[in-house]
Amino acid sequence: MSAAYDLYQQGRSHLREGMPAQATVALEKAKRLEPDKASIREALGIAYFRIRRWSEAEEEFRKVLELSPVNDYAHYALGRCLEKQGRDVEANTHYKLASSLRPASEQYRARIRELD
Repeated sequence: MSAAYDLYQQGRSHLREGMPAQATVALEKAKRLEPDKASIREALGIAYFRIRRWSEAEEEFRKVLELSPVNDYAHYALGRCLEKQGRDVEANTHYKLASSLRPASEQYRARIRELD
């Protein structure tokens, strides 16, 4: 297995164990090795979000969307980052994109209703 994959797995394990700050260490190292891996960037975005580093989480989810524009979760997560930064109109745009990509998600529709 590659070093990046091992670091990614370590970071995901820290996230599952409720240790997002520790997850960032492994995931940042993995990102340096594989900067265009959407899975690494998504996990790092989640870790940043959980430790309230909203702008860094936003950057990671924007990169995920650059790599995979139809990733519904990345649109939703980016919306959450934007909402936390008081950018509700922009956030709602991403919630609507997420909902259009996964219409069955009540979670996505709920965020739209909350901001409309």
